[in-house]
Amino acid sequence: MMNDDKTAPQGPDIDTLRHSAAHLMAHAVLDLFPGTQAGIGPAVETGFYYDFLRTEPFSSDDLAAIEARMHELAERNIPIVRREISKEEAVRLFSERGQTLKVELIREKGGDIVSTYSQDGFVDFCLGPHVASTGLLKHFKLLSVSGAYWKGDERNVQMQRIYGAVFPTAAELASHLVLLEEARKRDHRRLGPELDLYSTSEDLGGGLILWHPKGARIRAIIEQYWRERHWAGGYDILYTPHIAREVLFQTSGHLDFYKDGMYSPMDIDGQNYYLKPMNCPLHIQVYKTRMRSYRDLPLRWAELGTVYRYERSGTLHGLLRVRGFTQDDAHIFCTPEQIEAEILRVLDFSLSILADFGFAENKIELSVRDPKNLTKYCGSDDRWCQAEASLVKALETRGLPYERMEGEAVFYGPKIDIKVKDALGRLWQCTTIQFDFNMSARFGMTYIGEDGKEHQPYMVHRALMGSLERFFGILIEHYNGNFPLWLAPVQMAVIPIAERHGEYAEKLADMCRAQGLRPMADLRREKLGYKIRDAETHKIPLLLIVGDKEAAAGTASLRVHGQGDKGAVDTAALLARVRSLVDKRSLTVDL
Repeated sequence: MMNDDKTAPQGPDIDTLRHSAAHLMAHAVLDLFPGTQAGIGPAVETGFYYDFLRTEPFSSDDLAAIEARMHELAERNIPIVRREISKEEAVRLFSERGQTLKVELIREKGGDIVSTYSQDGFVDFCLGPHVASTGLLKHFKLLSVSGAYWKGDERNVQMQRIYGAVFPTAAELASHLVLLEEARKRDHRRLGPELDLYSTSEDLGGGLILWHPKGARIRAIIEQYWRERHWAGGYDILYTPHIAREVLFQTSGHLDFYKDGMYSPMDIDGQNYYLKPMNCPLHIQVYKTRMRSYRDLPLRWAELGTVYRYERSGTLHGLLRVRGFTQDDAHIFCTPEQIEAEILRVLDFSLSILADFGFAENKIELSVRDPKNLTKYCGSDDRWCQAEASLVKALETRGLPYERMEGEAVFYGPKIDIKVKDALGRLWQCTTIQFDFNMSARFGMTYIGEDGKEHQPYMVHRALMGSLERFFGILIEHYNGNFPLWLAPVQMAVIPIAERHGEYAEKLADMCRAQGLRPMADLRREKLGYKIRDAETHKIPLLLIVGDKEAAAGTASLRVHGQGDKGAVDTAALLARVRSLVDKRSLTVDL
């Protein structure tokens, strides 16, 4: 029979494929390791995982055996059958199989009727959907195993989580595995210590970062750039304390809604003080030091403010998830009439700064209210409508594509999130432009309007980089440690061929410093080849090699990292060109 539909038949969607692969893995694990407790196995953005409870840890050989068993099950093309059974029957079924964690989930989440999926004797409690048969699961790879607490609660038993990837085609899987290998090479947790940028310490405590001289230099460059851009952009800079009295966080609502993310109070003179988890309540204190007029607004206040939040040990991840971090925070206080212009201004400002760091591509998400449940949001309907409209207008004025995320707004206001795309095409959440109708009301913030009456100002939170720690981790991976000239902690290494050339090397390094550049003269008693390899390993952008000929002519032999030997160059002309590239914040070395 001829099919008039010109569209090629479509296979299962990627989430269904991933979810089914997770179940296939659970089937293989229970076949190979009887007595293992199966937890949960969802699809995730990058593939799938399944949590297991087992006395012995899974080894790399175990993962290979599990993957082989999965292929055997897939090749048999076993039908995957969905059944709806009573809750009582499901409890009895999984109890008989010794799957106590599944019984716990059924009792907690199951209704009167629950669904199960089975394949050749393996049964799982699941809502689905799944593919029709195991034969549709052909292109998968198990990747790693890690620890995870049952239900994400560190008070519960620790499980073993096996991660995997699955794709509709072999080519897509191969491409993904290449991407994962490149990501592994760029992992900031490896590169950061290798390049002597930062470290962590068990004695210091998890999630707390030690910035080494080179990493601290990059951070200082970022901070200096950040301050100069903010002053030029009409912001004022604030500094606020790291601790505050309990009453401040009671008023802000943090102790009601965020206490689990805060550290225990410290008793000072008989009063409880907390490490601040946010900067906004302290900025509001500055606002409330005097009566404000509409003529004072807008106020744009920014701070590189260090905050402290409790993160479970299992969630800590290098620089990306830490317990003490410095937010590049800003708060804008303005009148309703000013809000559209301020949102457009902060959007342009954010995109411009991200582009200077090499992030010209991004994905923008607009989080708005759930139209079916407006009662869960604070603030008047008029304010919400105006706030959402101002965000939309800013995006559409600049012709920026965005995804509307209905129901994703937090209860106190709509927001724009900007996710930057790195060199591997991965998206990273950085900038948030967030309205807040809650905190200004809680603190009774007012200004005197043109009508002589008190009004509540609009308050907008804006974190551009998110935090310096996380942004730095993203930069390391984006550039693979090969920072552009304007960010590189050491921009050039001056390497003398022999000891007698050391004086000229130091003179050349001084010339670099006079230009405001960051050189190092490598005067170690090591062979020239070793010094060059060491400088390349540490990803120093420029190498200036000097010997008798160079010292006599006032030149240097130039090597550019990743480009190789460029031959003899006039040092004065070279330094002028480098200075120009740094001033332009060039992302490439064009010499």
